[in-house]
Amino acid sequence: MAEKTTFSFEILPPLKGNSIYKVFKTIDALREFEPKNINITSHHSEYVYLPQPDGSHRRVAVVKRPGTVAVAAAIQNRYGITAVPHIICSGFTKEETEYALLDLNFLGITNLFLLRGDSKPTATPNDPNVRVNIHATDLQEQVNAFNRGEGLDGTHIDGIETPFIYGMACYPEKHEEAPNMASDIRYAKMKVDAGASYLVTQMFFDNSKYFEFVDRCREAGITVPIIPGIKPIVLMNQLNVLPRVFRVDLPEPLSNALEKCRTNDEVKEVGVEWSIAQCRELIARGVPSLHFYTLFATESVRRVAAEIY
Repeated sequence: MAEKTTFSFEILPPLKGNSIYKVFKTIDALREFEPKNINITSHHSEYVYLPQPDGSHRRVAVVKRPGTVAVAAAIQNRYGITAVPHIICSGFTKEETEYALLDLNFLGITNLFLLRGDSKPTATPNDPNVRVNIHATDLQEQVNAFNRGEGLDGTHIDGIETPFIYGMACYPEKHEEAPNMASDIRYAKMKVDAGASYLVTQMFFDNSKYFEFVDRCREAGITVPIIPGIKPIVLMNQLNVLPRVFRVDLPEPLSNALEKCRTNDEVKEVGVEWSIAQCRELIARGVPSLHFYTLFATESVRRVAAEIY
């Protein structure tokens, strides 16, 4: 266990057409807290239907947030901070994933975060001409094979001097598709037994659920670091959106405080205060690191970090 609880955070690649300097601005606001690493999310293409002169429509893939690999390289080159690109199943073929792994290997980016991603992939698994990873554990198998120098076409991949290490996701309040917590923990152990070096949790707002989850994981033989994911609430609609989208519960004291807010500025204050209290308790209990989700919340994360680091 680290002597000091380290700091890390997650960013999104810029929308298509936007400058990388928006990403740098977020990093510049948080780099004083000496982040151990910076995660970069990944997003697959989305389809739009363009009208044609004959009245029909043509389906076209539009990449709204390109460049996860490129952004990771830019961050690591500019700041010397470990960049951790997200590699996802959804919307990417196995061949596309292999190309990404090759590029990352060439760039010396060796820490990954593996996820399934959107449960509605754009590539159809039933298409015999398209090979895709369905589950995060399938993606994990591909990365493990790559680390052994095994290409998808059976050829040997030379030059893997530093194999990838990777983390994977876990859910203190249970993944929405898991029938029960015991099942969820069993899958978490499968990920670790197959090579995951650490786990990062979905956001949560009730520390007792994190502590209970960690205890059950340890009882199941999971020994890797389990890093808590923290999200300061910043918008009034998150009172309902976060529970619906991420299947997380808001403790009554937090929801009661948010219901009294009349503006987003008031919500931000409640969110910052709650996150500070959360983080202080987590640090007191010896968590190895705190991982922050910064979407819409860079300033709030900065204020929280300033209080706890």
